[in-house]
Amino acid sequence: MKSRIEIKRICAWCGKEFIAYKTTTNCCSHKCGNALYKKRKRDAAIIVNNNLTEKIVTEKPIEKIKDKPFLTITETAIYLGVTRPTIYGYLKRGDLKATRIGTKFLLSKDDINNMFNHPADFKLPPKEKQAITEFYTTAEIIEKFNVSESWIFVMAKKNKIPKTFNRGKTYWSKKHVDAYFSSKAPDADITEWYSVQEVQDKFQMSLNAIYSFVYKNAIPKKKVGITVYYSKKHFDIAKGIRQAEEPKYYTVREAMEKFKITRDQLYHYTKYHQIPKIKKGKYTLISKPELDNLFEDPIIE
Repeated sequence: MKSRIEIKRICAWCGKEFIAYKTTTNCCSHKCGNALYKKRKRDAAIIVNNNLTEKIVTEKPIEKIKDKPFLTITETAIYLGVTRPTIYGYLKRGDLKATRIGTKFLLSKDDINNMFNHPADFKLPPKEKQAITEFYTTAEIIEKFNVSESWIFVMAKKNKIPKTFNRGKTYWSKKHVDAYFSSKAPDADITEWYSVQEVQDKFQMSLNAIYSFVYKNAIPKKKVGITVYYSKKHFDIAKGIRQAEEPKYYTVREAMEKFKITRDQLYHYTKYHQIPKIKKGKYTLISKPELDNLFEDPIIE
């Protein structure tokens, strides 16, 4: 039922005069109403985006410190694009100097900039490509690693194993083949293994359940002939019947993610501070206690 109220209004979109029957009507037609609604939503989105951009610019650390003559250690790290431990290393070696005021150490921006007035010559040492002198024949790989001939060619193509031909025989780079099988070899620290039958008997699991569980929990395995074995320790931990041991090492990826540093920075710290590391297969493991100790909050007395 049409309202008896008649109100003269000006359309908020097209500017035409019209008669409205409600006090809340702002447009002369549904078309104008839709256009006005879309414009308001667009304007609101623009305001939100502008406010967000302004906030990001305002909160940019480099914007806050670019005009400051003296910087804290954290600000110096931001200014140079490095980590706090790197700045502490510069301070300890005397490359930079800091003045203590209250509880803070301040560094002169002029001193920081002067570091770059005497750049050292940077040269990458040329890499000499070493010739491959030791090889396996195909028959030797089959005998040593108990694999088929067709599998060797597939594996070598997939992993780019160097090869050469001589007098009708194929020779494979010994170093590359050994490295491939070493990366696939089970961890030498694992001494106890379950066979598939033992897993079925102990945990009442079907073959499909075992394969799914092993894949999901990354259980180490080894193959002897046609028999597959799974690490007893890792299986028991995943099943909750054994407590996981505290890891003694970080992988390179774990250390980078925990301490927010690059791979080059990590290798620099381990070399400069002589932090022990070991090689297991294709992974480099770095001493966890000594790395944690290095990245503790330092104290300058």
